[in-house]
Amino acid sequence: MNLPQETRRALVKAYKESVRPAGVYVIRNTLTGRVYVAGSLDVEGAMNRARFELDLRSHRNKALGRDWLAHGAANFSFEVIDRVKERDDPAFDRKAELEKLLLLWCEELQCTGENGYNTP
Repeated sequence: MNLPQETRRALVKAYKESVRPAGVYVIRNTLTGRVYVAGSLDVEGAMNRARFELDLRSHRNKALGRDWLAHGAANFSFEVIDRVKERDDPAFDRKAELEKLLLLWCEELQCTGENGYNTP
């Protein structure tokens, strides 16, 4: 697909200026039930990065990486479990709202110790 240079530039600029959904996601080991909970200001991009890092054996969570290798990618699921609700308030802090959601879900899913991959 060949687009005129001006159209291409406009599309790239619009993409870079767009606000991506912030949220919390979980990587679940379907064999053991262990979970890894994380959040990002670009939740879809973060999940893609995590999958890519696991495939390359370079994910920062070594326990998750070991289980990914041992059990195989087919035994893990990726899911966005919550998104930051955007507001038109100038005082709205996406990052602070994301941190609150992440704490809530970490507590709810008990993602540390034997139940999860997160470190306390």
